Amino acid sequence: MFGKTIHLVFATALALCLGAASAGQDKPPYEAARWDPRHFKPLIDKTVDAECLQCHAEVLAPSVRKQSPAGLKADQSLAWYQTLDTYTGAQDTLHRRHLVSDFAKQVMDLACNTCHQGHDFREEAPGGSATAQAAGYTLRKQVDPNTCLMCHGQFNWQVMGLPGSWKEHGETFGNNCLTCHAGIRTSRHNVNFLKAKAIEAAGADSGDVCYGCHGGRAWYRINFPYPRHAWEGMDKEVPDWAKNRPSQSEPRFLREVKKEEAAPARIAVPEAKPPARAPLKSERKTTNKANAG
Repeated sequence: MFGKTIHLVFATALALCLGAASAGQDKPPYEAARWDPRHFKPLIDKTVDAECLQCHAEVLAPSVRKQSPAGLKADQSLAWYQTLDTYTGAQDTLHRRHLVSDFAKQVMDLACNTCHQGHDFREEAPGGSATAQAAGYTLRKQVDPNTCLMCHGQFNWQVMGLPGSWKEHGETFGNNCLTCHAGIRTSRHNVNFLKAKAIEAAGADSGDVCYGCHGGRAWYRINFPYPRHAWEGMDKEVPDWAKNRPSQSEPRFLREVKKEEAAPARIAVPEAKPPARAPLKSERKTTNKANAG
């Protein structure tokens, strides 16, 4: 019965595609569009943002609610991502914060397919079909959580040998991660979705640049098992916590991997309206941090 249902779905999708083509429509109907080959491997890796935004432009439109369902007003409260100095301005959506915010433009080079690698509509679970993501994402989760954890994993102070969290002991190191990491270099920022030199320059001025991703805006209460890139003077003996880690980033994130530019990577997007009043830094510790978005 299940097999017949699958065949029926494919037949329906194919019929819709053929119908749209024969009718000469500029925009195919939804059921045909969602089966566009650009949503799946291997074409999704070559798809550029402008192609995605032809149908998904709304993700970059300012759309934060003026107030939450509980009644908290956006211009009178702080969302969790606003509590560090690397974020300025009004509350904004996830896609805009990662693609068009000032900080994103400064240190990131994210694209739609950095996070979105496609999924099979027939069964949103790992290994459900030949075109689904091979593994790693949870049931009905269309983005592999490990992609988020690369930048938003919990700060792993135990592995670093620190006495506690950076929030508690950062001042001991001058609130600057490069106090140690200038001598213990890695190449994990040399990936095609980050601007490594810009991160280094900004991190030299403030530890919030580093901590803002590595713990300050943590997703979940777990850390990410980063690849253990070699650095000059690295101890040849591998510690227990690193024995199963790779020695380089995932192949699709390597800087040498370039997408075929079929269209401009960015399009003009509407700007978010500035807040009526930007909260002062001194107020951030006492202001309600509930996210009204």
